[in-house]
Amino acid sequence: MPNVLIVGSTRGLGASLANIYASKPETTVYGTTRSPHPPKATEIQDFDEKIAWIPHIDVSQEGCGKRLVNSLGMLGGGGGVLKGVIRSFDVVIITAGYFATEDFVNGPDWEAEVNMYKTSAISPPFIVHSLFRAKYLAKGAKILIVSSESGSITLRHEKEGGGNYGHHASKAATNMVGKLLSLDLKEKGVIVSIVHPGFMRTGMTEGVGFDKYWDDGGAVYPDEAAKSLVEWVGDLTMEKTGQYWAPRGPRDIGTADVTMGSDLPTPLQLPW
Repeated sequence: MPNVLIVGSTRGLGASLANIYASKPETTVYGTTRSPHPPKATEIQDFDEKIAWIPHIDVSQEGCGKRLVNSLGMLGGGGGVLKGVIRSFDVVIITAGYFATEDFVNGPDWEAEVNMYKTSAISPPFIVHSLFRAKYLAKGAKILIVSSESGSITLRHEKEGGGNYGHHASKAATNMVGKLLSLDLKEKGVIVSIVHPGFMRTGMTEGVGFDKYWDDGGAVYPDEAAKSLVEWVGDLTMEKTGQYWAPRGPRDIGTADVTMGSDLPTPLQLPW
């Protein structure tokens, strides 16, 4: 019976991933939430009743990896929060994110940048290291680290200008973290894939005013992006470990044409 862990699964892409995996027979899905309680269904988002929720996991806080492992070790979970005994995970997807916009006119935001780095780049190695030491990652496990095309230095071009220092740079750091983890885990038989899931119509992108780019930028709903990632995970092999990919191709990458050329394939391996 496959076990799947989604870190950051209460909204957007994470919620869609959790629901898709939970809809699969014999698959057990564990999802993290910062709240002390499982999320409630809303008009925008409902949750499959099969998802087992792990509360109090804030990836921007020190000790998030140890806290996650301790929660997983709680047999039965108390109040039905966790279900059964978890031997190891077949798939782990780290998709928790935070986005605050910055520009040169108003200047960078120290607190927002620190939070973006903690969420996107600092927490993943602590989470993965804790899971591995607790023997939740066996040979054949697949780890998906959700990054963004914004983390590619090669793709940054005057066409889109500067700004958003913390967001873009933290995603570049995410990419490096994923690459290094892949080197550490390759001999253990654990695959690490770094992905750009696509430009999405989510509360996060709307909250920073990017909804004005949704139509022209080819933004998709989280369910569509999640479906692409689930298919990507299913096809992952060790040959792609440590690589940086856009499973949905170049369709929503505004600088792909001027930096990588035309007639690009799907899926598309992205440059660092």
